[in-house]
Amino acid sequence: MPADRPTAPRTKRAPARRTRAAAVDTTVDSAVDAAVTVDAVDASPSAALVHLPSRAATPPLVDAHIRHGDVDEWGRSENMRAWARRLYDPVYSKWFRAEWDGLEKIPASGGALLVANHAAAIPSDAPVIMHGIEKELGRPVYGLADYFFRKAPVVGTMWSRLGGLPAHPDNAYRLLHNQQQLVLVFPEGTKGTSKLMGERYQLRRFGRGGFVEIAMRAGVPVIPIAVVGAEESMPIVARLPTLAKALGVPYLPVTANMLAFGPLGTALYFPAKFKLKVLDPVRFDVPPNRERYSQSRVMDESERIRGLIQDALYGMLRERRSVWFG
Repeated sequence: MPADRPTAPRTKRAPARRTRAAAVDTTVDSAVDAAVTVDAVDASPSAALVHLPSRAATPPLVDAHIRHGDVDEWGRSENMRAWARRLYDPVYSKWFRAEWDGLEKIPASGGALLVANHAAAIPSDAPVIMHGIEKELGRPVYGLADYFFRKAPVVGTMWSRLGGLPAHPDNAYRLLHNQQQLVLVFPEGTKGTSKLMGERYQLRRFGRGGFVEIAMRAGVPVIPIAVVGAEESMPIVARLPTLAKALGVPYLPVTANMLAFGPLGTALYFPAKFKLKVLDPVRFDVPPNRERYSQSRVMDESERIRGLIQDALYGMLRERRSVWFG
C-alpha cells in the first residue's frame, strides 16, 4: 500500500477515482445446506478450458496501482489451475487410476449442477471429479464449499484460486444461470466426509434439498455422479469430537492412513481404484427464476437424486472385485 499522502488544504474536494472490484459475497446462507469440501486440486497438462463470458467493455481506467492478471471475479486463476493440473495428473492417472463411465452425459456447454457422494477424511473425490472433467471435456468446474475453508489462512486463498467458492445460493445461481458454468456440490457435506469406516457408501441425508431449489431457479439440470474409491482412500477409524470442538473444526479424525504411515498418513492417500459413473441428467419441469418453489417437491426431488446415487453405488460395489484394482 502506498504511504499516506499529506492532507491537502480545505479547498475543493477532488472526486474519488474509480477502482475495479471483483469481490464475491462470502456470506453462507442457510438455504444451502449442501456445503461441499473442495480440497487439494488437480492437473492436466494441456486442457484448454472454456473461460467465463466476457463482461461488457468499460472505458480503461488510468491508475498505476491497478493490477492486471488472470484471476476472475470468483478468485479463480487459470494459471494456477494449469499448474495444479500438471501436478495432480500423476495422482489422478497413476495413483487413483480414475475411470469414468458416462462422461458424455455432462454437457459440453451450458450450466449444470454436478451432485456426488462425498467421502474420505480429507476428501479425495472433489479433485478427482474437477480434474477429470477439466481434462476430458475442457470445461472448468467450480466447487462450492463450506465457508470454513474460505476463512482458513493460505488454504482459503489457494482454494479460491483453484476454483472453490463459498456455498451461497447467489454464487451458485450466478455461475449456473448467468455464466452457464459447471458447478460441483456435495449435499452430504461434512456428514459424508466424517463417516467411520464401517459406514462406507451409506449416503447421509441431502440436507433440505437446497441444491434442487438452486437448479430449479437457475433452470439447469442436476447431473448425479456416483463415486467409488474415495471411501477407501482415507478411511476414518475414530473421531475426536471434544478436541475438534476446542479447535473449531467440523471434525477431527483418526484415519487408517495415520495408523499405517504415522505423521505422513495425515496427507497421504491409499491408492484405491477410483470409478466414477455419471447418471442421466435430472431435469425439472418448472419455470426458472420463481421466488418460491414447493418445498415438498424440492425435498422429493432431493431424495430421488440421493436414491439414484445410492442405487448406482450398490451396483458398482457388487461389480467391484478389488478395492485396489477395481
